[in-house]
Amino acid sequence: MVDCTYLELIELSDPFDISRALEGASKERLSPEVSKFEIHSEFSPAGDQEYAIGELVSQLENLQERCVLLGVTGSGKTFAMAHIIERLNIPTLIISHNKTLARQLHQEMAGLFPNNGVEYFVSHYDYYQPEAYMPKRDLYIDKELSINEKIEQERFATVASLVSRPDCIIVSSVSCIYGLNAPETFLKHHCRTFVGQTIEPMDLVRELIALQYRRTNSALERGDVRLRGENLDVWMPSRDDPMRIRFGFEGVEHIQICDPVTWEVHEELEEAWIHPKAFFMTSPERFEEALEAGCNSKK
Repeated sequence: MVDCTYLELIELSDPFDISRALEGASKERLSPEVSKFEIHSEFSPAGDQEYAIGELVSQLENLQERCVLLGVTGSGKTFAMAHIIERLNIPTLIISHNKTLARQLHQEMAGLFPNNGVEYFVSHYDYYQPEAYMPKRDLYIDKELSINEKIEQERFATVASLVSRPDCIIVSSVSCIYGLNAPETFLKHHCRTFVGQTIEPMDLVRELIALQYRRTNSALERGDVRLRGENLDVWMPSRDDPMRIRFGFEGVEHIQICDPVTWEVHEELEEAWIHPKAFFMTSPERFEEALEAGCNSKK
């Protein structure tokens, strides 16, 4: 493959082919001309922080596998790590041992990097009781669980950011070590629409239903799609506000982010990337292979 910069790849490729753009980003890390981590703070490193930042950056650039930053509570370790992320300019995963500390770190990083993709990815269960069987009483206890809708939304936002932008800081618990799906699969199964696109409303609805969105004619909820006249409303699970796609005689005329209650327009978009309703997506071919393998294993 001919080596090219991130900018050149964007110019040569289809502007809506995000997979090729990400390929260029991974080869070039982050191109500072396109996207970079930038700290917004009224403070600068002080005391031993500048020395610690320089040493850690040097160790990481020399491919040292383990680097340790020691410091008492309140000494500014998070602030120092933020400066390391800014200097290295590479996507970063921060793992915490519990949700409470992960949320605190997420809030701090989001405050330091307001223009970058700082996301929160932890277990979405508020309560989880696994299924069980008590042989002495011949009693089967069914599985019980309660899913936190807000955290589920943030998990979707995390995956959507990872496959659509390179400047991501993901703050997570150990939940991140359990695989959801290959990122290529999540990226492949998406719907991209843009102003000026020549497409019939029903064709776009069919694409969204194929992504497991539920069609409704009543109140819109996350994961729903609703077609009324020339307006197609879509509410992605990762967003707080729904999206309204307005059609004209030539196709898509407007893509708008709206208030979920009043439908007042908050923002006008030129194009939109609509991710699947569920994490677990697969191709018909892989589904048939899995089905056939399951049937053969029972024989």
